[in-house]
Amino acid sequence: MKKQTICIFGGTGFLGQSITRELANTGARIKIATRIPESAYDLKLYGDVGQIVPVMCDYNNDASVAAAVEGCDTVINLIGILFQKGKSKFKKAHIETPAKIAMACTNQQIEKFIHISALGIGKAQSKYAKSKLEGESQIKAVFPNVTILRPSVVFGPEDGFFNMFAKLASVLPALPLIGGGKTKFQPVFVGDIADAVTNIAIDHANQYAGKIYELGGPQVVSFKEIYEILLHQINRKRALITVPWGVAKMQGCVMGFLPKPLLTLDQVCSLKFDNIVNEDALKLTDLGVIPTAMDSILPQYLKCYKRGGRFAHKKATDKKAA
Repeated sequence: MKKQTICIFGGTGFLGQSITRELANTGARIKIATRIPESAYDLKLYGDVGQIVPVMCDYNNDASVAAAVEGCDTVINLIGILFQKGKSKFKKAHIETPAKIAMACTNQQIEKFIHISALGIGKAQSKYAKSKLEGESQIKAVFPNVTILRPSVVFGPEDGFFNMFAKLASVLPALPLIGGGKTKFQPVFVGDIADAVTNIAIDHANQYAGKIYELGGPQVVSFKEIYEILLHQINRKRALITVPWGVAKMQGCVMGFLPKPLLTLDQVCSLKFDNIVNEDALKLTDLGVIPTAMDSILPQYLKCYKRGGRFAHKKATDKKAA
């Protein structure tokens, strides 16, 4: 059977690394299209010699994008940003660049195009959500058979969600509950997304083409419950302080000027809407993946934040035995 050639845009990030690892296990040849090839060198370790190749790509240049996808069977777009800063704008990252990639795929008759979007963008009114939704529309206009995946909050080793709040809980006496922490999420394991992408890529019938899938885990939890789960995992007690929406907006305005803000005004706007899978949506199970529960993964990488370190439980047991 002919080995696939797959091009991944945005493959150097948290999600991209997991997807690259799983695709490499299928024997596929993988091109990592990136502006800085050196940033993808570590990904070579996931495959055999020459199997994973970083490729220089200028996202602003149509010819450069076309050269990256040339000769590929499947193209995957993971490019995305959580906040705008300097030249990094939602319009470019979520609309213009994905549209360029989709057009290149159409011109070169690429068999499959997989685009990673975001869950809840149909209702949310934030600039982030609107740009993601417009990006989907632009892609479908030129590549109708695109497979779109909309994940909720993604968790796993090296994630920027649970790790960030665990670090904050390690140094702060209290954690903020924006709007009372009532916003609902459906955290999805990064490995499940990687499995879903791999199943789409290796499917010879191309049965997933032209469809949108909403990816969430088996648990629907509020922001407050996420804090409670986190604090239980790291064995710490912290006060949970309700922050009214108005105050959160002011905090977002101020923090938005930081180089890497913990909160922006646009993110506060996003938090007003639940981030959960619709009942009638196509889901992970429709992609042949059984969702992984948080309790089976979080202990593996949050133990380093426990009071007393990762061996705190063993130390306590040994002390009692003595």
